[in-house]
Amino acid sequence: MPPTETLFLESTTRIQKDPIHSFMDFQVWDFPGQLNFLDPTTFDFDHIFGELGALIWVIDAQDEYLEPLSNLHSTIIAIQRSYPGINIEVFVHKVDGLSDEYKLDTQRDIMQRTQDELSDNGLDNVQVSYHLTSIYDHSIFEAFSKVIQKLIPQLGTLENLLNVLCSNSGIEKAFLFDILSKIYIATDSSPVDMQSYEICSDYIDVIVDVTEIYGEAQQEEEEAALEASSIIRLQNGMVLYLREINKYLALICLMRKDSIEKQGLVDFNVQVFQNALQRVFEVGR
Repeated sequence: MPPTETLFLESTTRIQKDPIHSFMDFQVWDFPGQLNFLDPTTFDFDHIFGELGALIWVIDAQDEYLEPLSNLHSTIIAIQRSYPGINIEVFVHKVDGLSDEYKLDTQRDIMQRTQDELSDNGLDNVQVSYHLTSIYDHSIFEAFSKVIQKLIPQLGTLENLLNVLCSNSGIEKAFLFDILSKIYIATDSSPVDMQSYEICSDYIDVIVDVTEIYGEAQQEEEEAALEASSIIRLQNGMVLYLREINKYLALICLMRKDSIEKQGLVDFNVQVFQNALQRVFEVGR
C-alpha cells in the first residue's frame, strides 16, 4: 500500500504470522513491542527461535529507544546461548524525518551501546547488522533484501552467474528480483547504487500494472508462451532490460544503449543464465 495509508493501520497487539510464498517459502512473525517473549511462563523459547533464520529488531529512531534497546540486548544474549547461528538485523526505522547527521549519530549510538553491552556479557564476536530504513523511500526494501540474501545458501553461485552475464553482455548492473515483494535476492558484485536500484524497483511496478491489465487473459490463451520481456530506453541514454525468469523472479539489467544494439547476444546470454539458474536454484518448481 502507499506509505501514507499506513497511518491508518492498527498497532500490532499479538504475534502475527505471515506466510510468504515465493521463490522460497518462509514466514515472517511480527511481534508486538510490548510482549516479553523471553518469559518462560508465557512463551516457548525453543518454539519461537528453534527454526529462525533471522531476527529483525525494529527501533523507532524518532522515539525514545533505550528500553527497546535494552530488550534487544537481552534477546541477543538469550539467543547466543542456544541458537548462535541466527542472523541479528537491527532496523533503525523512521529515519525519513531526521537530518543525515542525526541519522548517523543515532545509528552510532545504538551500535556503541549494543557493542558495550554484549562485551560486558562476554560476547565480543557477535555479528549484528544495522540498517537505516524508512517506508517513504526504497531503504526498507534494500534492507530486507540484504536480510533475505543471507538466508540463501546459493547466493555466491547466483552472484557469480550474474557477474558472468554482465561481463559477456555489456551490462552495467543486474538485479534478480522477487516480483511480489520487490526484494532483490541477488546482484552482481559491483557496488549497489541506490538510484539504480530504485529505478529497477519502480520498473517492476510498471510491469506488474501492465500485467494485471493484459497478462491474465494472455496467459490463459498462451500457456506455453515464453517468459515476458521488456525494454525501456531512458532519457540519460541508459536502457532497462527486464526478463521474467518464472512467476516469482525477474531479471532486471541496466546497460548502455550501444549494448542493447546486440540484443540477440543479450537475449541468448540471458537464456543461458536462466537455464543455469533453474539448475542451481530449482526455481522452476
